[in-house]
Amino acid sequence: MEINYRAATNADIAALARLRSEGWGEAQYWMPRITGYLDGTRHPQKALAPRVAFVAMKDDEIIGFIAGHLTTRLDCDGELEWIDVTSKHRRKGIASELVRLLAKWFEEKGARKVCVDPGNEAARKFYASMGAENLDQHWMYWRDISHLSHSL
Repeated sequence: MEINYRAATNADIAALARLRSEGWGEAQYWMPRITGYLDGTRHPQKALAPRVAFVAMKDDEIIGFIAGHLTTRLDCDGELEWIDVTSKHRRKGIASELVRLLAKWFEEKGARKVCVDPGNEAARKFYASMGAENLDQHWMYWRDISHLSHSL
């Protein structure tokens, strides 16, 4: 199975909303949030410009995506906002590769300390397997996410 990765574009927003809605509500809910996030009109708490999203593609289908931005939240430099992979493509290394791509972007922007809200226990275990530590009872973080980008 060949997977290609690239930066997300505005043409991808509907597919990202559908993918996000697999586990988190309705696509109609996500359309304006993803659009606003990418165009900079929706601001997560303490978010800074710039922000980015990457997609994982199999053939012409988006099967995963990740989004992140610079931040001052929790004394961090960056925040992983969203990551999703279609259920049938999980546990194949796609999410790990998406995290590595985002880590490389953070490194290029000078962001080392990166936080993430895991949202559930499966995500918490995944981030821990990628080297994230508990920041508090709710949040996790990488002290220096740049080490992940070197495995690309």
